[in-house]
Amino acid sequence: MVVSKKTTLTFKSYQSQAQVLVKTYILADAFMPYTSVLGGIFASKMVYDLTQLISTFYFRTYASLTRIQRIEWNNRGMSSVHAIFITAMSLYFVFWSDLYSDRYNAGPITFRSSPLSTFALGVSVGYFLSDLGMIFWLYPALGGLEYVVHHALSAIAVSYAMFTGEGQLYTFMVLISELTTPEINLRWYLDTAGLKKSNAYLINGVVIFFAWMVARILLFVYMFYHVYMHYIQVIQMHQIGILLVFMVPSVLAAMNLMWFGKIIKGMMKTLAKRP
Repeated sequence: MVVSKKTTLTFKSYQSQAQVLVKTYILADAFMPYTSVLGGIFASKMVYDLTQLISTFYFRTYASLTRIQRIEWNNRGMSSVHAIFITAMSLYFVFWSDLYSDRYNAGPITFRSSPLSTFALGVSVGYFLSDLGMIFWLYPALGGLEYVVHHALSAIAVSYAMFTGEGQLYTFMVLISELTTPEINLRWYLDTAGLKKSNAYLINGVVIFFAWMVARILLFVYMFYHVYMHYIQVIQMHQIGILLVFMVPSVLAAMNLMWFGKIIKGMMKTLAKRP
């Protein structure tokens, strides 16, 4: 009985120390950016391994793939999970949360942030760093120069918003474009599985067209309009922040238009081949 009480007291002591550690360091505002980035890297690795494990047992196509194809298969699983997470968080902060609302009188929207918004951005930075590392490691198997530019700009812009708290609203607006990532990855999976002529492949192409038009074309137009309407608040940011707000979305918008042209050509080519 005495031993049991000592064990219980020891456990409670360790539990109390762990709670103090989490609150004082891991979840403290000063350490939140670093812990969230490390969490994003760890989560990316975990999802990559889980994708590999699940695919080995449940997808017969996976075993017949080359080494590079299996790596890309797992990598796309990782990017899809990140896309779902950051899209959900971005939609919440942009359209449902009061954090960046004009009705919420808490100073310029360009300087507003919260522990949750910082955490979400940190996880995204962790993913972009992980994916960028894999792209460099296997370059150009997982993507060419356009992917390097896209990920590098995204990592820089998201990191700045996370560490400084500036321009987080516009960062989340741009990150909503990750909505198209799962559909793009599904298209690759269907193609790799030899289902390019299936109805699922056709439907996926149509979904990509509309999702891309909304998340990567119209939403960017809305973002530029929002920047124009809040220009006085935007120019109060640091010069680096102002540069990122105007430069990164502009470059990504140009890339989105270029890719959108390819999507239209691909969809028209697919429709022309069908009876």
